[in-house]
Amino acid sequence: MYRAIRSFVEKLDGNEWSGDTTVSENREWLNHIGSCFLGSEVDPAPSTSLRNSFAESLMRKTVLFTILPLLCLFAISFNALNAEETKLPEKSDFHLYLLVGQSNMAGRGKVTPADQEENAQLLMFNQDGKWVPAVDPLHFDKPRIVGVGLGRTFGLEVLKANPSVTVGLIPCAVGGSPIKSWEPGAYDNPTKTHPYDDAMKRAKAALEAGQLKGILWHQGESDSGPGKAEVYQEKLTQLIERFRKELNAEDVPFVIGQLGKFEERPWSKAKEQVDAAHQAIAEEDENVLFVESDGLTHKGDNVHFNADSYREFGKRYAKAFLDCQKANDD
Repeated sequence: MYRAIRSFVEKLDGNEWSGDTTVSENREWLNHIGSCFLGSEVDPAPSTSLRNSFAESLMRKTVLFTILPLLCLFAISFNALNAEETKLPEKSDFHLYLLVGQSNMAGRGKVTPADQEENAQLLMFNQDGKWVPAVDPLHFDKPRIVGVGLGRTFGLEVLKANPSVTVGLIPCAVGGSPIKSWEPGAYDNPTKTHPYDDAMKRAKAALEAGQLKGILWHQGESDSGPGKAEVYQEKLTQLIERFRKELNAEDVPFVIGQLGKFEERPWSKAKEQVDAAHQAIAEEDENVLFVESDGLTHKGDNVHFNADSYREFGKRYAKAFLDCQKANDD
């Protein structure tokens, strides 16, 4: 939008955008405007140069302080109107999925044009609390680095299996957040957010329009250390119980993704403990699903998956969810 506005101004000005350009066209009209603003006619001689300078300055200030703000306001209003006009299906046909955890749920993969193709049946609850087409990046936890994640592919795969519904994604992951920040009232200082409280607020607002069908979780890297890994299973079990109780989602599948397994960075004992906790909870609760990360690769930092791996992970999450859904239906 900024480039479009700049192009518009350049056309008005007749020159490239710079601090010392002059208006070369419609000089007589500009002089007339200048005279009107002065309240009387400007003596054409010998002050023509001064009048031209005044008119040019006036025009430039008019563009900068009047036209540009109006165009920006129009752009903001237009985008807001588009968001408000997103047509939603009946509540029973709007299936919602909560995306929670840390950066590997938020996504750090490279975005391509294909990741931003809109699908009328795949929506996301954006940062402003509006339902809009779900395109990557879905999340907004760290705008400078957020990218492709697993959520959008998950949604597309679920749609393939259920083409008569609309899928709504509720992105709430917060990069770098340890599990202790996913407790009521907890504050995450690096992002200046309250991960759990914010997620509950967004989820409840989103649920006014649809039905919660699943909770997707990927988290544990920030707890793969001494003193944290030992209590991780207990904390995650409590977190799942809180989600289900507060969102009235006792039978909603809770899908856990395995931490990245990269040859260049072998797991520590603490990370093995976190992985064991993930798997143990899934074994104990039939509505908790565990999704393996075997074969997925990182983006070069030995922590975050690359874009292709996120997409593959999304397919694996979807398969686990759909298999569970089918088993429950049978």
